[in-house]
Amino acid sequence: MKKYKWLFITLGILLVLYLLAVLIVPKILDAKHNKTKQVPPYTVSNKALKLYKSLEFISDLHCDALLWRRDLTKKNEVGHVDFPRMQEANMALQAFTIVTKSPVGQNFSKNSSDAMDNITLLNIVQGKPISNWRSLFKRAQYQCQQLHEYAEDFDDDFIIVKGKTDFQELIEKRKVDRKVIGGFLGVEGGHCLEGNLESLDKLYNEGLRMLGPTHFFDNELGGSAHGITGEGLTDFGKQVVQRMNELGMFIDLAHSSPAIIDDILKMTDKPLIVSHTGVKGTMDNSRNLSDEHVKKIAKNGGLIGIAFFKGAVSSPEIQGIVDAMKHVKKIAGIDCISLGSDYDGSVTTPFDITGLPLLVEELLAQKFTEDEIKAIMGENIKRFMLQNLR
Repeated sequence: MKKYKWLFITLGILLVLYLLAVLIVPKILDAKHNKTKQVPPYTVSNKALKLYKSLEFISDLHCDALLWRRDLTKKNEVGHVDFPRMQEANMALQAFTIVTKSPVGQNFSKNSSDAMDNITLLNIVQGKPISNWRSLFKRAQYQCQQLHEYAEDFDDDFIIVKGKTDFQELIEKRKVDRKVIGGFLGVEGGHCLEGNLESLDKLYNEGLRMLGPTHFFDNELGGSAHGITGEGLTDFGKQVVQRMNELGMFIDLAHSSPAIIDDILKMTDKPLIVSHTGVKGTMDNSRNLSDEHVKKIAKNGGLIGIAFFKGAVSSPEIQGIVDAMKHVKKIAGIDCISLGSDYDGSVTTPFDITGLPLLVEELLAQKFTEDEIKAIMGENIKRFMLQNLR
């Protein structure tokens, strides 16, 4: 036994170091990557606050909170979103979007699918199941299941929206109790399917209702707006789009190459979503939508979620968010505009979810009417869900 003594001691030290890393490092990473320029509590004018409190349905199309090891049933001091802060913000519905792969050195312009992956290391230091370490599908499945577990732990105050019946239940319950909140599941990038169409059905059965073909790199479905090829849908990508239409899933065009957007617009007459984006009309880069695509998506009855971070919108960001909304309104009308924050997406935002009254104040300052503000803050999403959920 003596000759194994130092081996046991070494293994013990390594185990302690790993456990400490699992306890401490995830919080450090969360705090580092999901910052706000202003910290709560937030102050606005009486006029803005009165209007905000009158809003019956506030909703946002993009939040990556499931990526982080943060108990969403508790109010956290880091990050942008959790269930108590949703209640505090009077948020009715939040899209919880899943990230399964992110290339080291990620940028707006050009990323390789072969680059080292940030999310693998994140899963290891977060103490996620070993099955997550190598499988993108398992990562997506795990995050779906996480939201279900959080919903169970939050008693009857959180509803996962998988269909129209769930959504109508959310609306009815909030008429008598605004503490009732809801969420639906989406995923960034069809690479989580690992080239297998059956994986889409499996994730649908886990509650997934929205999928974007690509994220920051090209994959089996086609080209990313930030990839190398710029190509449109592959044959597999077309199969996925067709199957999504059959299932009644929402197609999210955020991060897709212009060629993919064109291909999908040709393939389907169903309304589409761009969950988090800016527009080239106010910030011209590969990340953002062209005027042509804004008009086509709006004409098709779709939603365009305006993101909250520098790069998607101009600085200062609160003004930049509303500038982008004003541009979309000018060329395509008000009915397609929605919130697409990208909360907890490794971005710095001007405020966390409880600071949304600041956005209402800026909308008022830029001469949006109260009805237009209600539409942007959630009524457009509410109408879209009622019309398109099955």
